[in-house]
Amino acid sequence: MSDIKITVAERAGRQCASSGSKWEPIMGYSRAVRSGNLIAVTGCVGVNADGTYAKSFGEQTARSLAIIQAAIEALGGRIEHVIRTRMYVTDVSKWEEVARVHGSVFAEIRPATTIVEVPRLIDGDALIEIEADCVIP
Repeated sequence: MSDIKITVAERAGRQCASSGSKWEPIMGYSRAVRSGNLIAVTGCVGVNADGTYAKSFGEQTARSLAIIQAAIEALGGRIEHVIRTRMYVTDVSKWEEVARVHGSVFAEIRPATTIVEVPRLIDGDALIEIEADCVIP
């Protein structure tokens, strides 16, 4: 995760985390937002720091979750605070590859989760996009 750079700014009375994604300023969103004890992490594709994507669903899932974890930690949370994930995949038949990685991160946390097949993601090389919601106790 050392190559994932997250910056935090206050906007509209909330803490907003940015990963420097090219899409954040164009669409006007934050990687994650903390309001009170809630953190919402926007959909994260498994893009590497150099803009490339691994070829496998598993590797992209791991990268997406690493970006999510970095954003949560930048806002004072921990991965254990995740209560829900939503996964959008371009091929749901690869769900077991995704599940192995998701399960390795969340085996003891067991958030509510959803996996949905979509025809395409924002970048043609992206195979998965993951959202997360957290509640800080």
